[in-house]
Amino acid sequence: MAFHSVNPATGETVATYEEHDSAEVEARLARAREGFETWRTTPVEARAGALGRVADILDERSEEHARLVTLEMGKPLVEARAEIAKCARTCRYYAAEAARMLAPEEVPTEAARSYVTFDPLGPVLAVMPWNFPFWQVFRFAAPALAAGNVGLLKHASSTCGAALAIEEVFRLAGLPEAVFQTLLVRADAVADVIADDRVRAVTLTGSAPAGMSVAAAAGRALKKCVLELGGSDPFLVRADADVARTAAQAAAARAVNSGQSCIAAKRFIVAEAIAEAFTEALAGALAALPVGDPLAPETRIGPLARADLRTEVAHQVASSVAAGARLVSGGCSLPGPGFFYAPTVLAEVRPGMPAFDEEVFGPVAAVARARDDDDAVALANRSRFGLGASIWTRDLARAEAMAHRLETGIVFVNDIVRSDPRLPFGGVKRSGHGRELSHYGLREFVNIRSIVIA
Repeated sequence: MAFHSVNPATGETVATYEEHDSAEVEARLARAREGFETWRTTPVEARAGALGRVADILDERSEEHARLVTLEMGKPLVEARAEIAKCARTCRYYAAEAARMLAPEEVPTEAARSYVTFDPLGPVLAVMPWNFPFWQVFRFAAPALAAGNVGLLKHASSTCGAALAIEEVFRLAGLPEAVFQTLLVRADAVADVIADDRVRAVTLTGSAPAGMSVAAAAGRALKKCVLELGGSDPFLVRADADVARTAAQAAAARAVNSGQSCIAAKRFIVAEAIAEAFTEALAGALAALPVGDPLAPETRIGPLARADLRTEVAHQVASSVAAGARLVSGGCSLPGPGFFYAPTVLAEVRPGMPAFDEEVFGPVAAVARARDDDDAVALANRSRFGLGASIWTRDLARAEAMAHRLETGIVFVNDIVRSDPRLPFGGVKRSGHGRELSHYGLREFVNIRSIVIA
């Protein structure tokens, strides 16, 4: 069997990759387990230096890798370049901070000495999606490898080129072959890999159903798992917000990766007093974003990554309109080749509609009205998801009070939700569990060991 990478802007096949057979998978698992014994004893300073070289390779090959991302999943080239740069920054962050994060912590007790160490677990399987094909891998790999683990990557079948390019980056940086390997296997092979005794933990970024499947497999094997799943992030706009500026930021927040981001703003919960003006301004701001060839430098919204994804977005929009939402703009697939969907604004969206209840993975903004702050918070929390949220207002004290009431893992005030290697990243409810990035993410895949000397 073979995997095919398809250009979403044209529908044409970019490349074909042969699936790894069982013998190749076995060889890579054996190599990972054996290589871990060497990598775990490599001084943290040497592991950090290797990550610094990885960052240099990413910078040197930025244009090549960005173009590959755009061709395989349709991300506008300007965003693909930013994605590669963020991977390099994160590698440098852990290169600088890993030794501090992993240093033993002394704990005063009655013993002569008590302290806590942070030791690597072993080979960690990472099951990653297509929408940020470099960033989501490095978000896992940089801290996990810095901690002394080795990585096994099962990437999305549509982004095999990115998976192999990432593997090559680590080779070019001089890391041992066993430290990071790609497994070109299908989704139905993941459970067997998780069950293998040589794999010590698993992390997944993807949909809630995929997360439940991986968590079930990890549970059967009693192995640690970290899940970063979907989101339906609320974007709360109070009546005192600057409508024009906030609408422009709302359009940018919704258009990230052509709307295909777990932390993209999706539900715009707006105070009734400014809802009409905000909706009109948001529709205008979204319509002003250039749609087209993702390789063109001016493009801000490209195609959706696959035809079936566009079909699903169209169904969610149509079902919401049938349930009473008002179509303000867009609401249709664009003619011509590729999987383009028009930037869309829906107004009068309420709970019970797909645009409110589900994660809409495309450039569709759902606007709901809130009577007051309490109603806005209640609407924001009326979701199965709990990844990120943002609050827009001139009253920072009120915003901070609201932030503590939101059922999410991340809250930004007067800014767009984004990940930052210095801060923990993750959600609650059906947005998953565990954290990535910061020292919290690094310590997800370590043995936190207490040592007491009497």
